[in-house]
Amino acid sequence: MGYVVGFTLWTIWISFTNSTLLPDYTFVGFKHYRNLLHAHIWRVSYENLLIYGVGFMVVATSVGMLLAILIDQKIRAENLLRTIYLYPMALSFVVTGTVWSWLLNPSIGVQSFVRGFGWTSFRFDWLVDRNMAIYCVIIAAVWQASGFAMALLLAGLRSLDPDLYKAAQIDGASPATMYRRIAIPAIWPIVIAVLVILLQFAVKTYELVQALTAGGPGISTTLPTTVVYDYMFQRGLMGEGAATAVMLLLSLLVILVPYAVYRRIRDRKMTRHG
Repeated sequence: MGYVVGFTLWTIWISFTNSTLLPDYTFVGFKHYRNLLHAHIWRVSYENLLIYGVGFMVVATSVGMLLAILIDQKIRAENLLRTIYLYPMALSFVVTGTVWSWLLNPSIGVQSFVRGFGWTSFRFDWLVDRNMAIYCVIIAAVWQASGFAMALLLAGLRSLDPDLYKAAQIDGASPATMYRRIAIPAIWPIVIAVLVILLQFAVKTYELVQALTAGGPGISTTLPTTVVYDYMFQRGLMGEGAATAVMLLLSLLVILVPYAVYRRIRDRKMTRHG
């Protein structure tokens, strides 16, 4: 913990200096932050993060909820299905990105496979389309993380009092109504926790993008983490790279601090009524 805090404080200080390949403690104020806010690549990376983050969180949570509800029916081979759904999470983002780059490649992937059956007009070339490439990143990320969301949401569903379902059944509620009106609202704090965890995954995404699109075509799938790496390790601009990392940290805190306050207030209310 001390190492993390110490390194974070050092990074913040470096962001106010003229450091390049090596640390240079000449103070330059907010110069790097001003340059960053006017940089086209930074604005594009944040727009991409917004699209990717929202799409990833919403779709992964929705798919995870559907899988959790399916398994909650106590179907056969439940353990096998849970293992299958969770398996992608055991893979590294590099492996996931590489595999999906093959699947989505128009020359050797899904498009080529479908056209091999005679449907020559079929197109699925999102990976090389500037306007659609970011959605390829979302697809790959959802495939990897939806099983994780499923595991947390299933634990929440299984923790509910069975009497709630029995009372609803007596009132004539259908299974869909029971989940929509009773189960999902009851585990809403877990849904929020899943969204926050997935947000952290989204903000820290780097390896997946590098393996899948390398930030392209052009900069259409560049994320803030890619910009941090570019400044610090490719251009040798340590000061600007540190400023980029600090901005990324602040973006994360904008979400995590309100969530921490919400958790604290909720825990206090539960203690008072508990």
